[in-house]
Amino acid sequence: MAEEKKVAVYICKGCGIGDAIDVEKIKEVVENEYKVPVKIHEYLCGNDGVSMIKNDISSEGLTAVVIAACSPRVKKEVFDFGDNVFVERVNLREGVVWSHEPNNEDTQMMAEDYVKMGVVKAQKAEFPEPYIEETSKDILVVGGGVTGLTAAIEIAKAGYNVYLVEKEPELGGWVRKFAKILPGKYPYRELMDASAYLEEKIKEVESNERIKVYTSTKIKSISGQPGVFNVIVSRNGTEESFKVGAIIVATGWKPYDASKLEKFGYGRYANVITNIELEQMLKEGKLVRPSDGKPVKNVAFILCAGQRDPEHIPYCSTVCCMTSLKEALCIRELNRDANVYIFYRDMRTVGIYEEFYKRAQEDEAIFLTKGEVKNVYEDEYGDLVVEVANTLLGEDISVRVDLVVLATGMLSTMYGLYTIKEEYPEEEGATIYKHVKPAVPKEVALEKKGKEWILNLQYRQGPELPTLRYGMPDSHYICFPYESRRTGIYAAGCVRAPMTIRDCEIDARGAALKAIQTVELVAQGKTIFPRTGDIDYPNFFLQRCTQCKRCTEECPFGALDEDEKGTPQPNPLRCRRCGICFGACPEKIISFKQYSIDMISSMIRAVSVPSDENKPRIMVFACENDAYPAIDMAAKNGLKFNPFVRIIPVRCLGSVNVVFIADSLSRGIDGILLLGCKFGEDYQCHFIRGSELANRRMENVQETLQRLFLEPERVKLVEVEISDWPKIPEILDGFVEEIKKIGPNPYKGF
Repeated sequence: MAEEKKVAVYICKGCGIGDAIDVEKIKEVVENEYKVPVKIHEYLCGNDGVSMIKNDISSEGLTAVVIAACSPRVKKEVFDFGDNVFVERVNLREGVVWSHEPNNEDTQMMAEDYVKMGVVKAQKAEFPEPYIEETSKDILVVGGGVTGLTAAIEIAKAGYNVYLVEKEPELGGWVRKFAKILPGKYPYRELMDASAYLEEKIKEVESNERIKVYTSTKIKSISGQPGVFNVIVSRNGTEESFKVGAIIVATGWKPYDASKLEKFGYGRYANVITNIELEQMLKEGKLVRPSDGKPVKNVAFILCAGQRDPEHIPYCSTVCCMTSLKEALCIRELNRDANVYIFYRDMRTVGIYEEFYKRAQEDEAIFLTKGEVKNVYEDEYGDLVVEVANTLLGEDISVRVDLVVLATGMLSTMYGLYTIKEEYPEEEGATIYKHVKPAVPKEVALEKKGKEWILNLQYRQGPELPTLRYGMPDSHYICFPYESRRTGIYAAGCVRAPMTIRDCEIDARGAALKAIQTVELVAQGKTIFPRTGDIDYPNFFLQRCTQCKRCTEECPFGALDEDEKGTPQPNPLRCRRCGICFGACPEKIISFKQYSIDMISSMIRAVSVPSDENKPRIMVFACENDAYPAIDMAAKNGLKFNPFVRIIPVRCLGSVNVVFIADSLSRGIDGILLLGCKFGEDYQCHFIRGSELANRRMENVQETLQRLFLEPERVKLVEVEISDWPKIPEILDGFVEEIKKIGPNPYKGF
């Protein structure tokens, strides 16, 4: 039951609002129906308007204000009156006057409905209180390679304590195995000494009193939630535990299994090696044939060996071209008489590394050509022959070499780890969604034995970070670098995507900032991206819980555990406030202080439903992340759409409970349109799978429609990206026409 609040409404006449609608009439309607005071101002966002509101808050003791003006997506700071005043923004500018005909009866009704809905929402909203625990601001970094070292250094510089855990006896990761690394400074032409670069970083880490280093150490378990992660590590047979607020996973990469590349001779001929095996030779300064120990003079590189190939690694590993150029230059340094042949499908040296490419081209003993390697075989003298077709020379060529080097590519260390996916709990070990190609064969994913965990998360959803298509633990393939689907745990460096050493450093700094943001926000009971700073977490009335497990299975972020009966056990600091659990619950026992069943249902009831069959009412539930901004953008660009729609922004399409649809139809609303993010392989959903879940729940919607004896076409879901704003009129107007053909809701008037 919402506490009694003192509400006032403020209507702006600026930006054309007062010219397009009768604001005095709105004032009269609201005062008569809701008995709340209404004031009209020429420009509410101006100093005079804001001062008027602040004075009223102070003198009248207002606890909630309804601002009927511009979109809630703009001027947030202007209309922020502190934590003790609830502010509801009614979108009259973009949502009504900029997108509809001025001084029109239907436009006027729309404006009145929106203000009434805003008043109801303000009356129903309660003041949330943050979930506060005693939290830690220390940060765990898992992995002691370049990414982990950089992250630890940056976090410590910012004044936070770091636990750095590395499973190997020494810090340094892969770079410790290299002689040279790619150029790191202008003019990006000369190689750098790997040892000097690495030792400087390691020295900085080991001398920093804020960084505690664990080598030869593995993580036994991680439990808890952001701010209160309980970490147990195992080192030399002993265990140690500590508490951290956030985690950075910087465990790096592993090379692709070259034994699968028999077509290039690996495993058949001793003198066919991988780029990793060549690095070891270069590190030792001894370039000889593995077969007989003879010095190597002629070397062939085969780039994209097993990469950009659907049978092996379907993506580009980003750095292999540049690494091969680096290794070619290293070979030339070791032996000035050596000749190097580089056969590539496409040479990819991104950005300023083009200068490095030119540096290699200038070496007369490095021969580069685009081409397709057709065959690798050993002749009678024990030399290797590489046959190449479709070269830039316009003819097929063959070269005789002492050594063939395969650029085999990079896999995330998460690739192939057994992880129970919350999305499909019945399919233990499924590492990706059904609509995405498997990262590893299912029989491999299901194989528990021999697998070595990285994080050992004590979550009901599984021990590791969920991964995307290629076994990489991103949260979103476009929008959210570093984010994982486990709140407060960030992936950085090659564990989340192949990248150069310099890119790993940049990635580490970004992840460090995210981890610091997390520990600061959760200490205040606030959530992180995308509803950054929100303190309103879901409340569970567990006395009525039926243990259906829908909320625990559908939560994308692992915020809910279960007891032995299946009753949800909330972890509020893991929660991203998306409301997917709220939308999933058939018993309606989950609610937010400022987003509840009663609130949304009351807003629906506030909509006027005329008896005129030619004026249908369409309720639109629009995701606040993409769909609602797209509607705003359509209005800002002068596009007009049908005035019969009423739009309610929702946290995520996954937060739409079936009861909203039932209430709308029972109210006499003629059609319901759900506008949410794109789902599927290239999903856009800010909350991972909210729009996908809303689509799945359409089966329940169909049952509701059948129970009410209504046509299934009255409810429709449309995927909308933020860039789809030009399509908004077509989507909205088209659905109105569809509903007109079906006819009015038979419940209209009841």
